[in-house]
Amino acid sequence: MSELVPEARPKPVVPMKPVGINSNLLGYIGIDTIIEQMRKKTMKTGFDFNIMVVGQSGLGKSTLVNTLFKSQVSRKSSGWNREEKIPKTVEIKAIGHVIEEGGVKMKLTVIDTPGFGDQINNENCWEPIEKYINEQYEKFLKEEVNIARKKRIPDTRVHCCIYFISPTGHSLRPLDLEFMKHLSKVVNIIPVIAKADTMTMEEKIEFKQRVRKELEVHGIEFYPQKEFDEDLEDKTENDKIRQESMPFAVVGSDKEYQVNGKRVLGRKTPWGVIEVENLNHCEFALLRDFVIRTHLQDLKEVTHNIHYETYRAKRLNDNGGLPPVTVEIEENHESNL
Repeated sequence: MSELVPEARPKPVVPMKPVGINSNLLGYIGIDTIIEQMRKKTMKTGFDFNIMVVGQSGLGKSTLVNTLFKSQVSRKSSGWNREEKIPKTVEIKAIGHVIEEGGVKMKLTVIDTPGFGDQINNENCWEPIEKYINEQYEKFLKEEVNIARKKRIPDTRVHCCIYFISPTGHSLRPLDLEFMKHLSKVVNIIPVIAKADTMTMEEKIEFKQRVRKELEVHGIEFYPQKEFDEDLEDKTENDKIRQESMPFAVVGSDKEYQVNGKRVLGRKTPWGVIEVENLNHCEFALLRDFVIRTHLQDLKEVTHNIHYETYRAKRLNDNGGLPPVTVEIEENHESNL
């Protein structure tokens, strides 16, 4: 009787040696396709991003936002009248746009705050802004607790607030400190020094250092906050931003000029063109990369997981339960269909 010879097993594609819990001992599973699934879903649905700009008139807020997204997205680009007078109180004006790039759609909302810091008496002028931010949290909370809530809750929460500092070269104004002290608790604040081309390189470096020192002395935390660094890699990257880049010294322009045979965005002066995207001229490129290319998703997550959750916990605790549902269920049901 002949002995049974075991059938030769084919050699595995992956070496059969123990390499920890990520070993491919049983072959390919497909977990890594989740990234592609998420990408496809995002391509279909798009995403929301809401950015607020705050600062005195004349600091180039509208121009900078247009430059940031390379589109006419600011309030002034959307039917603003040049004869419009500065409002006597702080107003909140939101303009929505849909921007598409590489097949990805972003519903961008730019929230402007005309009238901020433009009065003789600017006492408590941040209150309408804080109220607006909290109203968006309240709106989201009410949608969340509805019995027949929408499949995708509209997100009007402010994900990022760019605060424009006047390029005085001296120090922050009391208004700057008061605004950031109050608002840093409810929104991600990114401070920028506006119109940085009005300062020399030495003045700019010294002013940036002074601003960082003043914010530290007054206990004001700007984004990215130290306590939200998730790991050592995040901490290393964000420490460099906090200690070297912040506040970004920027120049905005949506006009093109010819420089060395290339079309560049810039500001023309009697002594040459200040190139917006040239790091030797200003830090606009660093701000753009920071807000859009590296930290946009994190800005949204910190807004949802930290600022919104803080508001939500306080609101529910103060109410002793869920807030009253003001929208009728029938209306919600119809909007879901």
